[in-house]
Formats: sequence, C-alpha cells, structure tokens
Amino acid sequence: MIDKATVERIKAAADIVEVVSDYVHLTRRGANYMGLCPFHNERTPSFSVNKRKNFCYCFSCHKGGSPVNFIMEKEGISYHDALLQLARKYGIKVEERELTDEERQAQSEREAMLVANEWAMELFEKAMRETEEGKNVGLQYFYQRGVTDEAIKKFRLGYSPDNGSWLLNQAKQAGMDIKVLQSVGLIGVSSTGHPYDRFRGRVIYPVLNSAGKVIAFGGRDLKGGPAKYINSPESEIYKKSNELYGIFQAKNAISRQGVSFLVEGYMDVIGMWQSGMENVLASSGTALTDSQIALIHRFSEEVILIYDGDAAGIKAALRGIDMLLAQKLRLKILLLPDGDDPDSFARKHTPEEFRDYVEKNAVDVIKFKTEVLMKDSVNDPVRRSEAIHSIVRSIANIPDKIQRIAYIQECAIALNMPENVILSETEQARAKIIDGWQHERQRRQLEQEINKRNASPDSISGSDVAHPSPVRNGVTPTSPENAVKSENRGSGDNRLFPFEKEIVRYCLKYGMVTIFYASDIDGNEIPISTLQYVAEQMEDMNLKLTNPILSTIFRHLQEMTPDFEKDYSDYTYQVEDEIKELRNKGIQEIASGNYDVTRIEIEEKSLEERLEQMRYDSYLDYAILYPGKQLASSEKDDVRNLVTTLLHDEIVLSRRFREMNEGRREVDRIHELVPRALAEWKDATLHCALIEINEKMRQASANDDNEALGKLQAEAFEIMQLRRETAKTIGERIIASR
Repeated sequence: MIDKATVERIKAAADIVEVVSDYVHLTRRGANYMGLCPFHNERTPSFSVNKRKNFCYCFSCHKGGSPVNFIMEKEGISYHDALLQLARKYGIKVEERELTDEERQAQSEREAMLVANEWAMELFEKAMRETEEGKNVGLQYFYQRGVTDEAIKKFRLGYSPDNGSWLLNQAKQAGMDIKVLQSVGLIGVSSTGHPYDRFRGRVIYPVLNSAGKVIAFGGRDLKGGPAKYINSPESEIYKKSNELYGIFQAKNAISRQGVSFLVEGYMDVIGMWQSGMENVLASSGTALTDSQIALIHRFSEEVILIYDGDAAGIKAALRGIDMLLAQKLRLKILLLPDGDDPDSFARKHTPEEFRDYVEKNAVDVIKFKTEVLMKDSVNDPVRRSEAIHSIVRSIANIPDKIQRIAYIQECAIALNMPENVILSETEQARAKIIDGWQHERQRRQLEQEINKRNASPDSISGSDVAHPSPVRNGVTPTSPENAVKSENRGSGDNRLFPFEKEIVRYCLKYGMVTIFYASDIDGNEIPISTLQYVAEQMEDMNLKLTNPILSTIFRHLQEMTPDFEKDYSDYTYQVEDEIKELRNKGIQEIASGNYDVTRIEIEEKSLEERLEQMRYDSYLDYAILYPGKQLASSEKDDVRNLVTTLLHDEIVLSRRFREMNEGRREVDRIHELVPRALAEWKDATLHCALIEINEKMRQASANDDNEALGKLQAEAFEIMQLRRETAKTIGERIIASR
C-alpha cells in the first residue's frame, strides 16, 4: 500500500503534458496541446491535452483523464502500479511493505508478465557481463559486429547461456511463477511435458514499448541452428503488429527532427543509432500494419524507408506504401548500395556521410514506384497496365487532393499517358477506398452498438416508462442509455439519470464556487457554494441521487470540502504575494512615466482594476479546477471514468438561448442554471411518480376498487399541482446534452 501523503505528492508532481509526451508527439494549439490519440488509430489529431487542468481527452474515442488515469489506460495496469510508474518518473520515493504470497498471486496477469520480462532482461544482461560463457560468446559476438558498450547498455542487450535449464533454475531460486514465464515465451514445454529455456545459447534483443516497458524478446542463434531468430509469442502484453523495435530509444529524436527512418532488423537499428541516426525504427521483418504506422505518426509526419539495394530490398520497399500514404505521412525511399544493409553501411561511413547520402539519394515514393514498376514492364502491355493501376492506387491513397493532382500531373508525363485518364482512374480508385473506409466504420459502429446493448441489462423501452421531454437551461437531454456508457450508470432509475447527472456535473465543475450570499444576524454576507446550495435544496425538495456512482461522486465532493478550504486559503496567500509584487512593479512604471496628476490617477485606477480582475480569475480558476483534479485520479474505476465523462460533456445550446446569453460563460450563469436544473430534476421525479400512480389507477379500475381509485386520483391531482408550480421555475428553454 502507498500512504495517502505520498499518493498526493505523486499526483501533484505528475504533469499531463510530460506524461502523455512519452507516448504521443504533441503540438501546441493555443492553450492546449494536440496529438494523435494513443488509444485508437486516427489520421487527424483529436487527442487534446490541457496543462492547466492537468487533463487529457480524445474527442473521437472519448478516452482520457488525469496522468494516473492515462497511464492505467495506456499500460493496462492497476491504479497502484500507475502511481508507482509515475513515482519512478518523478523520483518520488515510495515506501511499501513486501507483498505476501497471496497478494503476489492476486496481481493481474499483465502486471506479472511485465515483472517477469523485466527480471529476465536484467538476468540476460548480467549473464553476458559476468559469466565466462556470456563474455566469450555473447559479448564477443556484439563486439565483432561493431556494437559499442554504450549501445549495448542503451538497447539492454544480453545473452542466455546455452543450458536448457539455466533460466528455469534462476527462476526457481528467485521464486518466480514458472507459468507466467511460460506465458511470455521465456520458458517452453517439450512434447514430454518438461520445461526448458526457449532462448538458450542466443544473444538477446529486448523489445521495449514507447514507455520503456519490456514486452518481448528476440533471440539470435550463434551456432547455425535451424532457426536463426526466435521471438516472444504474442501475449497479453505483446502484440507484434502494434510494436516497433527501437521506439523507446528513438522517440525523442524523432519528435525533435520530425522524421523517422524505418528499417527491417534489430542490428539495422543499433548500427544506425551508433552512427548518430538515433531516429530509427524497425518493423522486425514483418509487413507494416495500421497500428505500427499509427505509432510512427504519433511522433513524426515524415518517414524514410531504408532498404538493401537488391531485388529483395526493392520488393520490401514497395510493401506498405499505400497504408503509409493513407495515414497522411510524407514518404521517401532510400536504397543502399548492393551488398550493404543499414547496419553495414552505417559502420562504413561517418554520421555526416550517412546523412549526406540520405539527402542526395532518398526519393519520393511515387517517383520510386513509377520507375521500378515501369522498368520491369518494358515491352509487356499487360504488366505495364498492372503497373499503372498499382501506381494509381497509391496516388488514390493520398488524403490531400492538391498532392494527388500534383502526382497525377507528374505521372502522366512519366507514363506518357493523358492526364485526364490518370485523373479519372485515380478518382475511381479513391471512391473505392473511401467506400471501404465507410463500410469498415459502419461495421465497427454496428459492433459497438450491439456490444452496448448487450452490456445494458436494464434497457428500458415502451410507453409505460417514457420519461418527460424536460426543459433545461436551453438543452434537451439525450436518453440515459446514450448519456454515458452503461457500465458507468450502475443501478438506479434510468429515467432520472440525465437529471441527476446534470446536477452532479454542475457540482463537479462549480461545486466550490460561490453561487449565492446569505446574511447572518449581524447583516454580514456569508458565501454559499454551489455544492452547499445543492445539498440544502435536495433536502428541502426531498431529492435523493438514485444512481450509486453519481451518489458516490457527490459524497466525495462533500468530503473534500474541508481540504479544499485549507488548500484554498494557502493559495490565496500565494496569489496575494504575486499581486503585491505586480502592484509594486506597476507603481514604479507609473512613477517613471512622467505623467501629470490626472493621468497618474487614471493609471493607478486601471492598475487596481487589472489586479482585481487577476485576483478574481485566479480564485475562480482554482475553485473550478480543484474537484476535477482530485476525482479524475480516483482509485475507483467507475468514479474516475464517469468523472472524465462529466468533465467533457458537450453542451449544445439552442440558437435562441445562444443569442440571449452571448458572451456569458456557464460559470457566470450557475445562479440561474443550478436552481433550474434542480427544478427539472424535481419535475422528473414527480413525472415518474405520476406514471406509477397511473399504472396503479389502471389496476384499481380493472379490479373495480373505487376506494383505492379515489385516493390515487387525489394523489395524482396533488402531483399535477406540484408540477405546475415547478414548471414556473423551469421556463421554456431547451438544453441538449450529449
């Protein structure tokens, strides 16, 4: 367990921009930062990071949250382990007791796999440095390949002794779970059921993800065995199609330079890195996938493919071109001289010579493809036709229309064909591509809709449960089924969910903000916060939150009020010190301005107005941001997820309402919005009660129970009277929240 004070230090230290930047290349856009979402493949950035709020959010897939939540979602780890990862990043010491056997066994499969891989990597490194076999075989191999000690350390290279049970024995001594080692492919099982070391007698290349976690290994045989390379199998932590070798070591250089080199093998990456070309990645000999391309795109917008200059290299260079182009990447291809791969070429040349070679020989991908295919189709009309269609398909994958037209014009000249023919074929190919994307998008949406329906056990339909079409500050609420994922709604009356959700949203965003002032017996003004006002009104109006998660959030907000008041008081001292410093500086500037008395009075008044506005804005911002920062890092998944949703609920105002409130922020209208939202919630509860009474009246009428029918009619009349009173508060504005 981590003590509460340490948890708060970790949360306070974690900067959302720094944390997300470990996974995504961010570009500043005004007050926010934008990048490609790390949770789904996309071509246009929709992932927003707000440094001030210490919050991130994807406007496409709706994932995001605080630094803790981001790490949990991206790494697939627990709240506890996300805190530990952030603590390591920011150098915060965490004192923890040793886990018991029961607690260790209770750790998630993913966490156990990552621990096992980290343990094995350190063991392989130690074996190569400290055992005679490791030094004589593994280390000598790397030295012979020209790998430096710096690169060996940087890429965490190692060696597995040629002993079928060396790792197995080490694991038993360390108390490691052998089944976990089997699940990540470090230990194999023979046909007779005996465990053995899968990587024995091989040099080891650990595969690290963009956060530096060891997710897999590659092992190279040194004795001429049947399999030159073996790799970790796919597992809970390793999907080969999602990863690129060298991403952890290269991401910073890629972000700085805006370009990445893509090669095929481990040694190609290491050789180029040693030559000073640090922005290099490898697909590890597999065909590129959309996920790998999306990973590249998160850090750079330009890719240079580097391959051997032989026939196999040319063939490899042509693979994956269309997918890279479709992801809005600028693409070039570099073929090395025959007999050279990136590793050998890097060892023969200085970094300056290598970069000069790239500058002079990297060619545009469409130009390269045109030259290669047309060269192979000379005097063969059928192959020439196939080549042209292939080139057209590549051009059609380019999203930018102007770029497509430019390529069409160049290709028409190179292919000696009418431009209008190339244009027509490209447009047809583009239409097919877009149609394919749309079908795929519809298929995914249908799957999501089916999954959503299947995941909602309390789906309600039919006229008996229809809820009113209430009027809210200008917005019409969506159905509770669509307001938030069903797993976040929990139990409770779904008909009341959108009303309860709106109240809690106001409390989450503005709960600590003063909404009204009351007077004590001496006539002094007493500030009433939004949270305090809502709690009092709920009691007076006999309203209770029926949704358990919303109720938990509301309770947490009330519980954090004492901490807020203390922290707010400390913050005011800080703000007042800043204002005092700015006032002194402003007065000095006025004094040195050689103004007359009237001008001095005007300048001093303007200064005080600016400082007062700064004071107001600072206090207001602190009060608004405080609850969200606390609860967005909650260790409870359901609370954290719903808080993230509420903080980013879109509000669409009607035209009439926009015109009436042009220039007014939501926080400036909470004294109007919150009372109206409470009235709408009350009206919804009355409506639900009326539905139940109507059902009872039908049953009483069917049973000829006139006495019960009379009582129910009186109750219904009383509720209708209450609804008429409530309607006066609600008004006629319509709000649509989605």
